[in-house]
Amino acid sequence: MKPPTRGRLRIYLGFASGVGKTYALLSEGRRRAKRGTDVVVACLETRGRPRTAALLKGLETIPYARTPFLGSFPEEIDLDALLGRRPEVVLLDELAHTNMPGSRHVMRWQDAEELLTAGIDVISTVDVRQLDSLRDVVEKITGVPSRETVPDAFVRLADEVEMVDIAPEELRDRMAHGDIYQAEQAETALAGHFRIGNLSALRELALLWLAATLAEDRQRYGLGGHVPAGSEARERVVVALTSGPDGEALIRRAARIAVRSAGDLLAVHVARPGGTAGTDRAALSAQRRLVQSVGGAYHELSDDDICAALLTFARAENATQLVLGATRRSWPSALLSRTGIRSQIIYGAAGIDVHITHTQTASSVPRRRVRRNRELRTADDRTGRFLPQAPATSSLRRRPMRLSTPSQLD
Repeated sequence: MKPPTRGRLRIYLGFASGVGKTYALLSEGRRRAKRGTDVVVACLETRGRPRTAALLKGLETIPYARTPFLGSFPEEIDLDALLGRRPEVVLLDELAHTNMPGSRHVMRWQDAEELLTAGIDVISTVDVRQLDSLRDVVEKITGVPSRETVPDAFVRLADEVEMVDIAPEELRDRMAHGDIYQAEQAETALAGHFRIGNLSALRELALLWLAATLAEDRQRYGLGGHVPAGSEARERVVVALTSGPDGEALIRRAARIAVRSAGDLLAVHVARPGGTAGTDRAALSAQRRLVQSVGGAYHELSDDDICAALLTFARAENATQLVLGATRRSWPSALLSRTGIRSQIIYGAAGIDVHITHTQTASSVPRRRVRRNRELRTADDRTGRFLPQAPATSSLRRRPMRLSTPSQLD
């Protein structure tokens, strides 16, 4: 039996709650249903918003499955019912949702993957704070950690990513009028993460992430959808990992460099033979999963000369940029000494740009020295944001980028 053609994935991306993602999702579902497409709703919360609830009326909804857990029966989407029903399109809100224990998959994006593999189109939503590579940047902006994320690689595989955009001032007006949260919750949000500065920074982050993804597609596929000549010259970013606590921050920093330059990400851990006693294998496993989540490739090497092995790997992979964690020594002595691994790499990496990245866990240097190091960093290192890139036209893209400003709420 011939396997089904993979379904198409469409994602509405937003920079905050209330911009209109769910409303756009329902509007698209109603448009397709009106054209005769078989559309069902797998999961969607109206959050008490009457205009969103009005759009939901008339669309077929698949009842949730109830899975027993600790004496209760939490509800999650019914994958078996959806696969048995086999609609043409499934509306699946909140892609980053974590399923209850006992569900077939841990995350909702994995449910979406199973539907796509079965040949069913999926339309879903995601916030910029839920993109795995941006989690630490969003936490710096808002002060609130993102507990649920979606792998960047999965979002980039979408056939269409459409950003639902709105001015931060208008979004705050919606919040103040009670159109997003109830009065008490809205007041707290307006004084907290819904401040204009936070919303503007998140909006910029979403726009630049999407523009960088567009540039990556343009370079990779060219005008005719094929790999263009000269694609071997694309940027290749290698990040050197240990099992230390700064590993995940390094990966996310390197992933942002790779996306900004429309390049590939490769992570490598080099250990001396028999020298794994001090290695935290659990930390390395978590780093491997994160590398895969942000669309990179993970490698482990064994060599007595860590510096030589890392440089050999970088050159064999045609690396153009190399990302290293900051040394715990003071920066003048680290740069002047030729004995440290980082210094040896800097001196030996001719033709490869080397980034020394500082993380919150990477340095125990006194405060006055940290401030001096900060002065050496570039503007995008300090903010954690992408550098702007001129967006290409959507006709050059396999997955068109659109901006929409729906008149209602998500």
